[in-house]
Amino acid sequence: MPVLNDVVSGLLPGLPLEQEDLFPIREVARLTGINPVTLRAWERRYGLIQPTRTESGHRLYSMADIEKVRSILGWIERGVAVSKIGKILAKTEPLKALAQIIPNELVLADYAQWQQQVQAAVIAFDEVQLEQVYGQIFSSYPLTVVFQDILIPLWKQLLRRQEAFGQTSEWLFLDGFLRSRVLQRLLLVRVMQPRRVIVCALAGQCHEFEVLVAALFLSGVDSAIQVLAVSQPFDELPLVCERIKPQALVLLSNHAPAPDLTRRLNRLALGLDCQLFLAGDAADLAQASLAGSSIGCLGNEGVMMRQRLKQFLAGNLDT
Repeated sequence: MPVLNDVVSGLLPGLPLEQEDLFPIREVARLTGINPVTLRAWERRYGLIQPTRTESGHRLYSMADIEKVRSILGWIERGVAVSKIGKILAKTEPLKALAQIIPNELVLADYAQWQQQVQAAVIAFDEVQLEQVYGQIFSSYPLTVVFQDILIPLWKQLLRRQEAFGQTSEWLFLDGFLRSRVLQRLLLVRVMQPRRVIVCALAGQCHEFEVLVAALFLSGVDSAIQVLAVSQPFDELPLVCERIKPQALVLLSNHAPAPDLTRRLNRLALGLDCQLFLAGDAADLAQASLAGSSIGCLGNEGVMMRQRLKQFLAGNLDT
């Protein structure tokens, strides 16, 4: 079982800790799928990555640098311009640094070992082994870490890499397994409350697994969580809400906001008798444009989403 002690004991003998787990640019390119020219451009033009240098000037990247590369790639795939990603990272990196009690490289190494075990089970299409590893991860970490830092990054990685024969089947296998397990957890934490919170994806902006995980993150708000299908028509949301009469409607989007998103949300809010919220990556990106409106932004991090929704519903936080 991967634990941080195993990571420490597995370090190469005779080398100081700060020199461990440093990778040349060619290895980073292999691990992330980003070519060296692009990596150097991100460093020179935007200052997104600051690798260490050897005496001869060669770049060496830490595991934290590799994780940042993957984060940058994720934002680009959601439609965010590279020139704007630096501001997003500037907001999130200090919070991550404060949360680290032990060296970040060791934490990421532990996450990576779990991801390798999950991926090995997926490649073998071994559901029994996958179930065992899944349970072990939950015995080691809280729910938000399990999904945000371990499973979702691997799920996204496999989603991107579907060029070779068999890779689509591997992703589908993992996606189906995770969706079924998240649904089980939603049933376990279900509360029988007349008050309901509806969670719905903006069409084409999320996969079902992402919507289910968001619903799981929000399940501690003392209201029943109801998830709508990912194909739910946007224009029919007022009709759905009129019949369900929810306390709140949470829309989820993990893509860069469309130019007309603010207008569409404001128009939707006028036809609702409940509070309207935006969650996911789009919530952070659209927050400035929604300032002063009746629409609340919940962010894209599990604990923050739940806390903000609870505060909004309790009347302790203004949109």
